[in-house]
Amino acid sequence: MSSPEATPDPAAAPPRPCSAAEIGAIAHLYRGEIYRSTVWRTRLDSTTNWAVLTTGIALSATFSSVQASPLPMALVGLIVTMFLLLEARRYRYFNIWRARTRLLETDFFTPMLRGESVAMDSHWSRLLADDLCRPRYHVSLARAAGRRLRRTYAWIFLIQALAYYGKLAIHPEPLHSLADLWARAAVGPIPGQLMVIAGVVFHLGWMTFAYVTLRIDQRAWRIRQSLIAIG
Repeated sequence: MSSPEATPDPAAAPPRPCSAAEIGAIAHLYRGEIYRSTVWRTRLDSTTNWAVLTTGIALSATFSSVQASPLPMALVGLIVTMFLLLEARRYRYFNIWRARTRLLETDFFTPMLRGESVAMDSHWSRLLADDLCRPRYHVSLARAAGRRLRRTYAWIFLIQALAYYGKLAIHPEPLHSLADLWARAAVGPIPGQLMVIAGVVFHLGWMTFAYVTLRIDQRAWRIRQSLIAIG
């Protein structure tokens, strides 16, 4: 008696190449994702501009006269932190569109330019389809804030720190004793020692946060290893 025919294994089936209609549809999808990523990239730049402008105003107020207090440089750090959190939220949206366009560039357009066949039922197409059906953030708010901090806001915070401690040290004249430092840093009933320590803790805090989120990103990249656009 003859044995029944074996059921074909779907995984062993050869990949199906893209048709001309599918290539055109994906090209239109790519254009749409590029447009959305450009819009959110512009929104990121707007938030950064606000942070730079606010820091510039605080610098002008702090060094405007001999009697000017260093308090604006201390307060602007809190305002810029708020801008950083807002920009991190915007970055999470931007990263969705950036990831999709990057995936299409590396796994769809690049093989075509190399003369290789592009299959519609491969891992990249399933990954993109899943992301379109169930959209989600690819990075957490903490990782997004860490990326924006390392890329842009670390320099803004560094300028603020140098300006604040420079104001205490040399403006309107160089310090002559530690007592002068505490007197210049004092704000109303708040002693100068507390203000200086709070500033040191704040700047050490964002440096530590930037390093920790960098390590988290590096670990995520090592785990993923391929299809680097999503995540």
